[in-house]
Amino acid sequence: MASLTHKDLLGIAQLSVEDIQLILDTADALKQVADRPVKKVPTLRGKTVINLFFEPSTRTRASFELAEKRLSADTLNFAASTSSVSKGETLLDTARNLESMAPDIIVIRHSSAGAPHLLSKECRSSIVNAGDGMHEHPTQALVDALTVREVKGHIEGLKIAIIGDIAHGRVARSDTMLFHKLGADVWACGPATLIPWEFHQLGARITGHIEEALDSADVVMMLRLQQERQTEAFVPSTREYFNFYGLTRERMRLAKKDTIVMHPGPMNRGVEIDSDVADASYSVILNQVANGVALRMAVLYLLSGHAPLRPRKPSR
Repeated sequence: MASLTHKDLLGIAQLSVEDIQLILDTADALKQVADRPVKKVPTLRGKTVINLFFEPSTRTRASFELAEKRLSADTLNFAASTSSVSKGETLLDTARNLESMAPDIIVIRHSSAGAPHLLSKECRSSIVNAGDGMHEHPTQALVDALTVREVKGHIEGLKIAIIGDIAHGRVARSDTMLFHKLGADVWACGPATLIPWEFHQLGARITGHIEEALDSADVVMMLRLQQERQTEAFVPSTREYFNFYGLTRERMRLAKKDTIVMHPGPMNRGVEIDSDVADASYSVILNQVANGVALRMAVLYLLSGHAPLRPRKPSR
């Protein structure tokens, strides 16, 4: 089995199908660590990981921190609000100062698209993109693929409907590229004001009708309205948005009986998804959260130059 040859994980575009499968297989092998009485392995003992988060985060930051601790890495959690960034220091100067402390991996989330790419050119450390502006969120897309593969057994040939704020959702871009690479039939659905035409070039079918997106869908990925990134009124109101694009039990009847519902979080209940759907038996939203730790363990493990692990054999 080949190893991951990239120094950094900046986006889905840089990954081949073989790279993606390698990361997913490694994550599958590492999932068993969570089942142990002592949830820790010495794999990254002696390695230092810096978590450089310039934006709020719950699931991504917590899962990276847990992944690092379970791999026995030394970690430094960088809070932009209490650092010299608040005094006017540039991102590049911050990175150079941290780099002088000889970390092995820097995990960065930043509001500016391309920030991880800038660091990758300046730092010897491996850079992991934990979300850059409206550009990409590659580890979340890999988490989503791991969850779909785990539940469905495969990805190729599935109809995957991504519904919501496509324009401002970096998950939408990463998911579209990844699922398209793996042979899925990807649909992007939302108001015309929230679907850039470039998604057609990324491999998605575009529709403004949620009924068309849900028809015979195998996977439904709901996205929230990212109002903090919106500079204009893209929808008349959240109530009207829910009336046209909110996922309800009634609308779920258009999908297949074994359709699963996903959401990268945070959820806005009653805006893009009804609580009856979010908490239903076909919702795998918490599965995504659980898989986030194993997937990010796999990324850190592989970027540290370790040989691939064999995936676990399915239990009988």
